[in-house]
Amino acid sequence: MKNFSLIFIISYLIFPLNIYADNKLDKYVASVKSAGVSLKLEQVFTVPGIPWGMAFVSPSELIITEREGIIRLINLKSSTNIKLKNTPEVLADGQGGMLDVAIPPDYKTSKWIYFTYVKDSNKQGVTVLARAKLNKDRLTQWQELLVSKSGTPTSYHFGSRIAFDDQGHVYFGIGDRGERPIAQDLTNHAGTIMRLNLDGSIPEDNPFKNNPAALPEIWSYGHRNPQGLSFDLKHKRLWEIEHGPRGGDELNRILPGKNYGWPVISYGKEYWGPVAVGEGTHKTGMQQPVKIYIPSIAPGSLIVYSGNAFPEWKANLFAGALKLKHINRIVLNENGKAIKEERLLESLDERIRALTQSPEGWIYFSTDSGIIYRLRPKQ
Repeated sequence: MKNFSLIFIISYLIFPLNIYADNKLDKYVASVKSAGVSLKLEQVFTVPGIPWGMAFVSPSELIITEREGIIRLINLKSSTNIKLKNTPEVLADGQGGMLDVAIPPDYKTSKWIYFTYVKDSNKQGVTVLARAKLNKDRLTQWQELLVSKSGTPTSYHFGSRIAFDDQGHVYFGIGDRGERPIAQDLTNHAGTIMRLNLDGSIPEDNPFKNNPAALPEIWSYGHRNPQGLSFDLKHKRLWEIEHGPRGGDELNRILPGKNYGWPVISYGKEYWGPVAVGEGTHKTGMQQPVKIYIPSIAPGSLIVYSGNAFPEWKANLFAGALKLKHINRIVLNENGKAIKEERLLESLDERIRALTQSPEGWIYFSTDSGIIYRLRPKQ
């Protein structure tokens, strides 16, 4: 009994399942009462690193990536975690490292799990889309679906979130890698959203598939640093949220072959002074954002809420904010126009990195301090 108690205490201190924290967190709940929604905020787990991506592989198991290169499998029922073996070597430098993880619609039959991460390529970091299968305590059958052409000497603007539609396609994005002009260069993957078949092949209807002056994986371009990507299955819309410079974060509806303007047009200013970036905010042939943020919130993730736990929030977009430290709720009308915004959990004072929806429809989110929280209905 003494040994059991000691093991429990050590485990609790290292990786606590902090459901006890209801009372401690009650003061934050008041800030998320909106549209008739009454919520309970719970701290459910803590990891040592920065939990960059999260996805449910079963109703009780959450797979989490840490930017330093670690991938964990967390059992929410038993409050245990496994550091998975056979993970790829990543270049954990600056904003690079192990990035997103996502579960495709056909996971029950295919068992594939998708990842993005940064690897070294000729002493330059490049973003990779890969997939693997989970076998107990390890990942197996690794396949690099696309080692992108996005290398630069810089250590930032790697992207990169993953999304799936209902037609067998996977999407992911890469930032401009700190070299602005290449976001307009279709011979480079930097500054683009890409679309592939689930096996990594190129769809025949990709907009640049038959263009010899462009890379065939590109779906859209002119992006600064996309760090949120989510597909609305009901309305068949792909949504993206990206970092602007000083101001000018953008929420975009992504359409095939379209140019989203960076760095030719932007609503942001230069970091070194109150000077507009590029030529202005509009230009013929370049897309306008659905919503802009001035000042920047620094978006870190994006989901389309589709659960039943919060029916008032169905089809709302939720973005994690890193700089202004909150969850950003965006209400859209039937035409996809942003008509309302709400900032939740500002008093939590945490950089919110990743968001995911549980099978129950609860919202889980991670912070750069290593904490996993969830929002569920208050009973």
